Amino acid sequence: MRRQSANLFNSKTYVTIMKLTLRVKEYVREDGSNPYRRWFESLEAQAAAKVATAVYRLGIGNTSNVKWFAGIGERIIDWGPGYRVYLAQDGTSLIMLFGGGTKRGQRADVRRAIELHAEYKTRKAEAGRTLVKSSMGRPRRKRG
Repeated sequence: MRRQSANLFNSKTYVTIMKLTLRVKEYVREDGSNPYRRWFESLEAQAAAKVATAVYRLGIGNTSNVKWFAGIGERIIDWGPGYRVYLAQDGTSLIMLFGGGTKRGQRADVRRAIELHAEYKTRKAEAGRTLVKSSMGRPRRKRG
């Protein structure tokens, strides 16, 4: 009986590493207020640095620490009182930030983020229905 062994060292393996980048934007309400920015600016410097690092990681495509539910995501930062950043993904290349909080206020923060996400989707749908003038001078519907 002849013994066969797999020769793993003679095969060639090619790996392509693609860096996925996402645009991360803060949601600005119709009245000009920015819930995420207001929360972020209230943080102490060390906490703000931790949150900024987490948001940066979202921007380079690291969404592994995001828990998704009810159309939104919760990025947990395991530091201090358990900071959270609330977000939603719009398409494949955009993340909208809706706010943040801590474990203590999680229930109210989630409710608020869901409301802001619904508001964002409504405003986006309305913007998609606005009429724009074509180059021929006839109004046409803008595709969204």
